[in-house]
Amino acid sequence: VIGVVIGKTDVRSFPDRKNIGTERYTFSFTIRDSPTYFINVQSWGREEYIRSLSESFRVGDCVTIENPLIQSKEAEREEKFNPVTPSGYKLLLSENHSVVKTSSCYDTDTRLLALLHLPVKDPQDYYSLGDIVANGQSLHGRVLNVLAAVMAVSE
Repeated sequence: VIGVVIGKTDVRSFPDRKNIGTERYTFSFTIRDSPTYFINVQSWGREEYIRSLSESFRVGDCVTIENPLIQSKEAEREEKFNPVTPSGYKLLLSENHSVVKTSSCYDTDTRLLALLHLPVKDPQDYYSLGDIVANGQSLHGRVLNVLAAVMAVSE
């Protein structure tokens, strides 16, 4: 699978239920290879492997993923912590079997760079900030998708 990384989480650790007293490490990222399709990728493993893998690329890099495990995603649980994707699957990376290679998008396919700037939600499923201000009371308690741009950053 070749795609551009459009999102990435920080490395986290959890107690290993199989080996009491040790920790398992994880991080996830989302890759996109077309305007319509993107998928979440998750990796679990030893701290050294996960930290090294996480540090090997950043958002905007193109990656080639070899030998991932394809697994059905548990929509309710998975999408609390990862972007909602159009696929019913996710990719799992294994330290022993999977390989992630990074390359310049210019070397791979310049069309992938344009995918970085596309929203991952349906364009009809957004509220503008003006709509939220005007209809704030009726929207109270609802989860909304907002599409906005940062105009300035200051103290």
